[in-house]
Amino acid sequence: MGEFKTKTGPENTFNFAQRLMSSQNFTELFREGMGLIEDTATYLGGPGRKQSKVLGPAASLAYATESMRLTARLMQLASWLLLQRAVSDGEIVQAEAQNEKNSIRVDSVAREMHNPVWEDLPRKLRALIETSFRLQRRIMHVDSMLKEALLREQAANTSNPVGDRLSQITTVLK
Repeated sequence: MGEFKTKTGPENTFNFAQRLMSSQNFTELFREGMGLIEDTATYLGGPGRKQSKVLGPAASLAYATESMRLTARLMQLASWLLLQRAVSDGEIVQAEAQNEKNSIRVDSVAREMHNPVWEDLPRKLRALIETSFRLQRRIMHVDSMLKEALLREQAANTSNPVGDRLSQITTVLK
């Protein structure tokens, strides 16, 4: 098993973000996300379309609203996943991805439905919505860890003028 070095300088900093993005866990998260997108598209374009036609007016409106929210949520999650795959594949570095993520809002679309007609919606749509929220929470967690790792890495690579000066003084006094 490999040995982790302690943080004594930028060259010895363990790059957690890079390790996470190249792990089997990310590959599984990516597959799950893309699979959910495919399942949703298949459902909304086929059985869901048929099921929505037999709903009452309130449930029909809720179906339209929730299917649009679901689609928007999944588009944001797909953007995040594809961006992180680009990092994993070495096409871009995590710092670049972080800049690109400013236009991706994986955290702002997490609004679970508390609609009185929720139970009137087709079971499959409700399941897709609930699964999308679980995926979103996982992605938000990973995204938070990546941001923290990037901030630590940037801090390790940033010069500290006061610390540098104190080190120089300490060296002279020895």
